[in-house]
Amino acid sequence: MKLDEAQRLAVSQWIGGGAKLSEIQNRLAAEFGLKLTYMEARFLVDDLKLTPKDPEPPKVVEPPAAAAPPLTTKPMPADADAEVLAGNVAITVDQITKPGTVISGKVAFSDGQTADWYLDQTGRLGLVPKQVGYKPTAADVKEFQLALQQEVAKLGY
Repeated sequence: MKLDEAQRLAVSQWIGGGAKLSEIQNRLAAEFGLKLTYMEARFLVDDLKLTPKDPEPPKVVEPPAAAAPPLTTKPMPADADAEVLAGNVAITVDQITKPGTVISGKVAFSDGQTADWYLDQTGRLGLVPKQVGYKPTAADVKEFQLALQQEVAKLGY
């Protein structure tokens, strides 16, 4: 297919503007009356030594880094059910972690209430109290978090 200089310039501008081959094919038909197959349009662009631009991939915005490094799954040591006391809060780590968690265990708060706890794959801490609707005191939560942090560090997480 032979194009005159104005047609070549138009195709070059379309390519420069980010047009895809199918758009070039449609515009050649609409503006110049040149009906080309997709393959002919491809050869034409190649003959003109032009390269269509690939669309830019969408930019991925990364979430802000968490304060703690992400946890990785590691086998639990044999003595993982050892109880850890921090003030009036006692925690235990399960030898066999609950499905869907990285690490799990139990906690006894200062008022005698107990709960199951877990860390999921995204590093979120979950607490499932035995008594429905129970909420530990702020001081107990702080002690629990400190005890858990110490125990998790000992286990190599």
